[in-house]
Amino acid sequence: MKIATFNINGIKARLPRLIEWLEETRPAVACLQEIKTQDEGFPAADFERIGYHAIWHGQKGFNGVAILADGTMPVEIRRGLDGDPQDEQSRYLEAEVFGTRIACIYLPNGNPRPGPKFDYKLRWMERLRARMREISAQEVPAIVLGDYNVIPTDRDVWAPAAMADDALMQPEARDAYFRLLGDGWTDALATHYPQGGVWTYWDYQAGAWQRDHGFRIDHALLSPELADRLTACGVDKDHRGREKASDHAPVWCSFRP
Repeated sequence: MKIATFNINGIKARLPRLIEWLEETRPAVACLQEIKTQDEGFPAADFERIGYHAIWHGQKGFNGVAILADGTMPVEIRRGLDGDPQDEQSRYLEAEVFGTRIACIYLPNGNPRPGPKFDYKLRWMERLRARMREISAQEVPAIVLGDYNVIPTDRDVWAPAAMADDALMQPEARDAYFRLLGDGWTDALATHYPQGGVWTYWDYQAGAWQRDHGFRIDHALLSPELADRLTACGVDKDHRGREKASDHAPVWCSFRP
């Protein structure tokens, strides 16, 4: 079984590329971030035509997450995180699919920092940790995947100095990320590529893609019950180089039954 995540950076603008990727790679489950559409504008029928059923949590012009499943309807568990009743941003969607708990996340960017956006990012990470602990306590096969907007280590960026002041690399954000791992979750890509140098994002500016100036911010964290079944993982890097592509590349994990 293949489970993937893809920050699509606008589902309407990238729909041909997204359909192309789904048909070429055929993940059993695909989590999407930054769909950037209200619920009523989500193109569910386009996915149904190629055999995928979807649930989604949209927001006009910003954010938004979705879970697609091949040949079955995801069973929604929750949308949004507890801990902040004033938070109206669409960043978290959780479902049961093929006997696996799937949590699709779009973690706040946090820039500029210092400031309220960075404070919101750190609070959101604490709320995420609380939910992940609840999932862990259920002892189910689970994966929390998506755009974490955290560069975990200096090995995960083309030039650490270039991103040193960015919210993605700040010690507070990194510490919050590693607290998740300390709770027993496994970073799939880091496990398979401990040497680093694996990018999932390349900016549209300054020829970043052409120069391979990227970094890793899209992650898949696995519960112990699922980590034991991991057989392979990777990045569909070539999809970043296609016409009108997202600035992210898809990340995928394969699991034995």
